[in-house]
Amino acid sequence: MIGGGIVGLAVAHALVARGARVTVCEKETTWAAHQTGHNSGVVHAGVYYAPGSDKARMALEGNRSMVAYARSRGVAVEVCGKLIVATRTDELPALRTLASRAEANGVPARLIGPKEAGHMEPYVACLQALHVQTTAIIDFPGVCARLVEDLAEAGADLRLTTPVTGIRSRGGGFEVGTPHGAVRADRLVNCAGLHADRIARLAGLRPPVQIVPFRGEYYELRPAVRHLVRGLVYPVPDPALPFLGVHLTRMLDGSVHAGPNAVLALRREGYRWRDVSVRDVASAAGYPGLWRLAKRYSRTAVDEVVRSLSRRRFAQSLARLVPGIETGDIVRAGAGVRAQALRPDGTLVDDFLLMRARGQVHVLNAPSPAATASLEIGRRIADHVLEA
Repeated sequence: MIGGGIVGLAVAHALVARGARVTVCEKETTWAAHQTGHNSGVVHAGVYYAPGSDKARMALEGNRSMVAYARSRGVAVEVCGKLIVATRTDELPALRTLASRAEANGVPARLIGPKEAGHMEPYVACLQALHVQTTAIIDFPGVCARLVEDLAEAGADLRLTTPVTGIRSRGGGFEVGTPHGAVRADRLVNCAGLHADRIARLAGLRPPVQIVPFRGEYYELRPAVRHLVRGLVYPVPDPALPFLGVHLTRMLDGSVHAGPNAVLALRREGYRWRDVSVRDVASAAGYPGLWRLAKRYSRTAVDEVVRSLSRRRFAQSLARLVPGIETGDIVRAGAGVRAQALRPDGTLVDDFLLMRARGQVHVLNAPSPAATASLEIGRRIADHVLEA
């Protein structure tokens, strides 16, 4: 196993449950150091995804299994629900489409009017809202800590500070190079997230996509105005755009996070504008898919950069949902980086993408709801691995 985020650990967990002996190599000093440890901590319900799609099924099943696992292992989780709110009349058709999707996917959700929405969120702006009942908030790093405990108890070989430097086939299996010596295995699983395409190339494959990092920046409400948001408040997503839009999330500790936006990161693990990697910038700039994507979404990209640099603009986006929020009410609260697989034609891969070869499985794209559905994804990939 290469990668110690929630998907990699869930795959390892599923493999040891089937009797496999597993070695997990993670280059950082801690588990869940990147995407898993920097996301919004939301267990999604499955309302956004096309009926019958893998993402819809995985989100629905993953919501149940993730909440059940957290409760069984003493990890903090709260099924609080959320509101998706339409603040303009032109958003109402898309909101009703989401309601239809929720019904088709078996997600408990219902359309409500502004009066009922106001009972749940007194300060929200709303013409109509979709109340999604099974959305939860959770401590995903805490889930990973419990998965690591389970793996250690099952005898897995867990290796932090162990970056993979080379992969070669040997004797019907693989020899994986690390700074601490080679690891030999008869199966290889790549869950390296932001570096998944590079690991696939180390294994001798030619992935059909390239990972492009998008940074999602968060603010949080100052303690004096946290009362403006009781739970989770989301906008109606623009179906023409690949991201959900800036939203408000009350966290388990009572703080309220706002975001994320989406800007191109200048390093695969670039959590700030000043985090720059010449190698990563050159790799992205030399990829034709990025230029085609930029052309398609040029206006949106400019808006996102402006919002990244302007606290006033960020606050205005939040005030569309909760009009009481002003510029002075928000403070910076860190960022996450999303590993987005991009095709050469400039289209974003919207679904899970696996690349398989003899004895190996590479997870080249694991978008939201990957954390929510990680236990289900782990079981499915474990099946592929044992068949490989």
